[in-house]
Amino acid sequence: MFVENQFTSQEIVTSPLTRKRPRPALGLTGTATLTHAVTQTSARLSLSTQRTSALVVCWRCPPCYTLEVAFTDIIIRFERGIMRYEYDVGVIGLGPAGMAVSVMASNMGLRVLAIERRALGGECMNVGCIPSKSLLQMAHVRHTFSRTSEFALSSVAKLPDPIDPFQTLGRHIRFINERKTTKMFEKVDLKLREGSASFVNAHTISIGNKTHTAKRFFICTGTQPSVPPIPGLDSVDYLTNETVFQLDSIPESLLIIGGGAIGCEMAQAFSRLGAKVTILHVDPHLLPHADWDAGKTLEDVFAKEGIAVYNGRGIRSAAYEGNAVVLQTDHNETFRGEQLLVAAGRLHDHSGLNLEDAGVEYSRAGIRVDSHLRTTNRSIYAPGDCNGAFLLSHAAMHQGMLALMNAIAPWPIRFDYAKYVVPWTVFTDPAVAHVGWLERELKESDIPYEVHEEKYEDYGAAIAEGMAIGSVRAYVSKAGRIYGVRIIGQGAGEMINEWGLAIQNRMRLSKIMFLQHSFPSMSFLNKRVSERWMMKRMESPFLKSIVRWLY
Repeated sequence: MFVENQFTSQEIVTSPLTRKRPRPALGLTGTATLTHAVTQTSARLSLSTQRTSALVVCWRCPPCYTLEVAFTDIIIRFERGIMRYEYDVGVIGLGPAGMAVSVMASNMGLRVLAIERRALGGECMNVGCIPSKSLLQMAHVRHTFSRTSEFALSSVAKLPDPIDPFQTLGRHIRFINERKTTKMFEKVDLKLREGSASFVNAHTISIGNKTHTAKRFFICTGTQPSVPPIPGLDSVDYLTNETVFQLDSIPESLLIIGGGAIGCEMAQAFSRLGAKVTILHVDPHLLPHADWDAGKTLEDVFAKEGIAVYNGRGIRSAAYEGNAVVLQTDHNETFRGEQLLVAAGRLHDHSGLNLEDAGVEYSRAGIRVDSHLRTTNRSIYAPGDCNGAFLLSHAAMHQGMLALMNAIAPWPIRFDYAKYVVPWTVFTDPAVAHVGWLERELKESDIPYEVHEEKYEDYGAAIAEGMAIGSVRAYVSKAGRIYGVRIIGQGAGEMINEWGLAIQNRMRLSKIMFLQHSFPSMSFLNKRVSERWMMKRMESPFLKSIVRWLY
């Protein structure tokens, strides 16, 4: 494509390798060539916001050609530098992604503006990961009293009663925020609870009646609870993860809509703290983002603990009958509970950001980003849940780090967030963790694989410690390539990271086998899985004959 401008005729190409180099028309060499290349490149860029979308090649000055690619990035950065902004970095939202960007950038000496309309740490710190794990630990300790006879201890006549569990975890959160998290923002210009940020243009945002400018903005606004359109639900005072930790006490009974990670964790926590819990779930099994065996294992455990699970149920209506919440299902069933928790997924709401004025495209699935986490406006990045790629706190932190590194690093250094594996864990008891391909994904893709599994019930340490539920299950090729790993059992969230490292670095199972694992830790099961794979290889008659010959 050819375009004319005030400087010269130009050819827009995507790569210097896509056309033949013309004969030089000018005899420029040495310093003259360098100076001319800089001048021509700077002029052609002309501060256009679209200049980075293609490589501009001088038609009349072939000697400039080889220098132009390198100077394009330098000139862009120089031009941006002479534009006066209040801040180098502007961060909207201080959840895991926003905290990663803000803290890293400020420690690198950049001027950082960070905006949070609610509380530092976002949903994860205040109404998600951290308070839920606190409640789960309280529930675990109480539940342990019901197992004293399994550990050669006398039985207790009555389990201890919960005493202000929500007030206790609230104190934990305030302590973390006030004594720990706030210190991380000492080098940041923090706008906390001053209002919501809205874009005026790509480099300007407004907060209330004030405006601020930054060279680059990072949108880290996360997601919010999704509430299904159930008739009558709007007339019910239901709970979500944003409100459940504000209860005064443990209810006598709790209905939960949704059997994903939040639904399962809260079901077990509230049940072990004394509530009668019922899960109503539209999918065929619990944890629909995992393989069916993980959900089946949890269903068996939940049944033993008195948690009722109804899969494949759609909710027709919700209403109050006296002080009880009543749900009607599409199976003509009626369920009653003192409280109702809606844990039916997440949704994006970018309506208040005024993204259109910043040239940022988005949809119901999230903000559109490229592999380097840049939005459709190249000076704005959107790491974390807001882009819809992975709705996980650790993925958001990682993307925040990568987005900042991409914003800083010169071309051609770039970090593709999709090239990094994302392990996940559901912190029930037993915990469920996974990394890599699911088994159903391998089947759908017609990828040949082997399954190698080690069960906790076959491991002496697990038996002796009373945690013989679950297994480590690996999906691998014959040559030992690791496609995916599912762990159910004690320590699953810790053990899965070793497999994540192996998959990300394309290690074979032999690497796991030759690593000495501390014994008798639960992670020793990882090593036993790799040994099982090796023993499978030794079933070959050919290999057996070689071993006999060598021995």
